[in-house]
Amino acid sequence: MFDSVHEECGVFGIFDHDGRRNVAKDIYLALYALQHRGQQSAGIAVNYNGAINHHKDLGLANEVFNEMILNGLGGYFGCGHVRYSKEKSVTRDEAQPFLAKHIKGQIAIAHNGNIINAQSLRDELSERGAMFQSASDAEVLAHIIARERLKTESTEASILNVMKDIKGAFSLVIVTMNKLIAVRDENGFRPLCIGKLGNCTIVSSESCAIDALGGTFVRDIEPGEVVVVDINGMKSYKDNCVKKGSLCIFEHVYFARPDSIIDNVSVHFARKAAGAELAMTKPVEADIVVGVPDSGIDAALGYAEKSGIPYGIGLTKNRYIGRTFIQTSAAERLQAVKIKLNALKSVVNGKRIILIDDSIVRGTTTASLVSLMRDAGATEVHVRISSPPFLYPCYFGTDIDSQDKLIAHRLTEEEIRISIDADTLAYLPLEGVKKMMKDSKTGYCVGCFTRKYPVKIEE
Repeated sequence: MFDSVHEECGVFGIFDHDGRRNVAKDIYLALYALQHRGQQSAGIAVNYNGAINHHKDLGLANEVFNEMILNGLGGYFGCGHVRYSKEKSVTRDEAQPFLAKHIKGQIAIAHNGNIINAQSLRDELSERGAMFQSASDAEVLAHIIARERLKTESTEASILNVMKDIKGAFSLVIVTMNKLIAVRDENGFRPLCIGKLGNCTIVSSESCAIDALGGTFVRDIEPGEVVVVDINGMKSYKDNCVKKGSLCIFEHVYFARPDSIIDNVSVHFARKAAGAELAMTKPVEADIVVGVPDSGIDAALGYAEKSGIPYGIGLTKNRYIGRTFIQTSAAERLQAVKIKLNALKSVVNGKRIILIDDSIVRGTTTASLVSLMRDAGATEVHVRISSPPFLYPCYFGTDIDSQDKLIAHRLTEEEIRISIDADTLAYLPLEGVKKMMKDSKTGYCVGCFTRKYPVKIEE
């Protein structure tokens, strides 16, 4: 929340083949389940008798929607979106789904990821007379797809044609006049899966949203695959399925909910495996293992099981904090951490603590957490991180786009230990990532650890 990697968005779509459900309410509930992927805006677009109705605004799902709005949307298929933006200022124009009209109809696009050649595509479109309302990549995608649609017989054909021109990460859910379309880029940077709910077909960023509706997970959408759902059923196009895939490793380290399964790997068990590997490769004597809520808890359980050191609930979380708020000074940042997290003195006092977290970005929050432990009476605080050092920028959908923001790029491991006031500090070895992802049916991207990216990055 205060010193973490943030992912950009969550997307969801549903098609009711019977045409009897109010899918707007289903999408709203799904956005609740995906709220961890974005808290800055929320939106829903549904097809209602051939026209696309939509509502979107800044805020959490429950702030943007109410019963009257959801009942007014109607429709039997549609898509939804929750957004986290790396931009300092976010306006309603950047909220999604993004709607566009063209001579052959209307589309709504919900996008998760980051298009690394978006600016060059935007410049090219502008030179041809295109006008833009926002800085969103989704609007660029809408223009490209609409332009290609003029030359093709279907929206899916236009998407298949332009996918080779779009570089970077994009998991899309698109509503047209009569179809729901799901698209995953050929590297599969961001997750996207298929589920069933009665006679409804669902697509979602994470399987946890399918579970929340009482549906059944069917499978992941393959990297490069285009899935089209209409009144006649579902079709799959795999013309662009040419790569094994490079799922962002931070989906399993931090972004996703622990009850999700992504590319055949349980998020919960991947994090436990990372913690177990830490216990084997970076052991230390201590009295209890404490996980930082939420994504550090599973790794802490794995560390405790493998090491034999008891797991303790040493930190409690304020569940009523959703979005971030501004902290301009070190004192304000520490206060913000204390509002969100508090140490349980009865558990921590007089103990040697192993504190497990998923990553260190700038280092400010980790230092505050160590301070919380010491103030609660911990005699020693040993920090263990369930991922390798975050050394390089990510260009595929997280908000870390500069090395200057990364403490591991500026300081040695010992210097970081001193700066956060830990007794010891250790990270998951890079080889440990392979063990936590051993069941993956695709590849995964570790460019933020190694600077070896699946896609060439232009200056």
